[in-house]
Amino acid sequence: MKFTAEQIAGILEGEVVGNPMAEVSRLSKIEEGIEGSLTFLSNPKYQNYIYSTKASVTIVNDTFIAEAPITTTLIKVIDAYSAFSKLLEFYNQVKLNKSGIEQPSFLSDSVKYGESLYLGSFSYVGQNVVLGENVKIYPNCFLGDNVVVGDNVILFAGAKIYSETIIGNNCTIHSGAIIGSDGFGFAPNPDGTYTKIPQIGNVIIEDNVDIGSCTTIDRATMGSTIIRKGVKLDNQIQIAHNVEIGENTVIAAQTGVAGSTKIGKNGMIGGQVGISGHLTIGNNVRIQAQCGVGRNIKDNEILQGSPAFGYNDFSKSYVHFKNLPKIVAEIEELKKQILNQKNGKNG
Repeated sequence: MKFTAEQIAGILEGEVVGNPMAEVSRLSKIEEGIEGSLTFLSNPKYQNYIYSTKASVTIVNDTFIAEAPITTTLIKVIDAYSAFSKLLEFYNQVKLNKSGIEQPSFLSDSVKYGESLYLGSFSYVGQNVVLGENVKIYPNCFLGDNVVVGDNVILFAGAKIYSETIIGNNCTIHSGAIIGSDGFGFAPNPDGTYTKIPQIGNVIIEDNVDIGSCTTIDRATMGSTIIRKGVKLDNQIQIAHNVEIGENTVIAAQTGVAGSTKIGKNGMIGGQVGISGHLTIGNNVRIQAQCGVGRNIKDNEILQGSPAFGYNDFSKSYVHFKNLPKIVAEIEELKKQILNQKNGKNG
């Protein structure tokens, strides 16, 4: 897709300085700009690149004044960073604006769906599925029986949605994510073997949730595993059965949350965090990367370490952790001095 500087300025309510018919078909960093690309300048640190960039069009703040000749066409706006973000969103909408049912694919006769459905090739949609308006299902997706999907939902290629799952409006689920697989429930037997406990619950994902690639969310044993509205999950996260994650909590990659743990709202959880089962994590909690959490956490706590403890306590203790060899050497020296003094007195 090609756009002119004039068209882009119209979208951003900006002013063109240069050639209004300059065309662009791709985006680039300002230092990597090539002919036919669009870039932006908001950080003064990169201002020198505007005089050498080969980008055809550059978005700048309306306060920018060139101090040397430039070849790129400018679009002046109030805030270049916000304007570029708006343009990215617009570009994404245009790029993802697919519709129609591709073949081969399978859509059960009992499926109900709204307008502007896109169903990619080799996808499967089971019995009694309900799909809202403007749902985009990319190739090789699977939706089991009785799944409900809200409006403006995107399922990228290879996402698997097991039966009974409920997904709200404006959600994005990335490639390889698996929603609604069995929870990890097995009962030990006297002979050392295990009997599988049937997992008959489901997963509920509320509005405005993003789920990263290869993240798995297990169905509840009974009841529901619940991801509340506004939650953002990174790639490769494991959410176990009957977990509940509160509104607007964000979790980074490779974190694992064990069964029946309840996480509050507005939390921030770093990468590779391990959280034990049957815990209650409060609201506004911050958990640093690679923490191991094995206890209930109160509202507003900040944690670090494994096992995790208070962030301030960890920071103070870490000064000593890294100096342990020196501290041990000093203690050994003091022991020698004390022993010598004792031996001297005995003599």
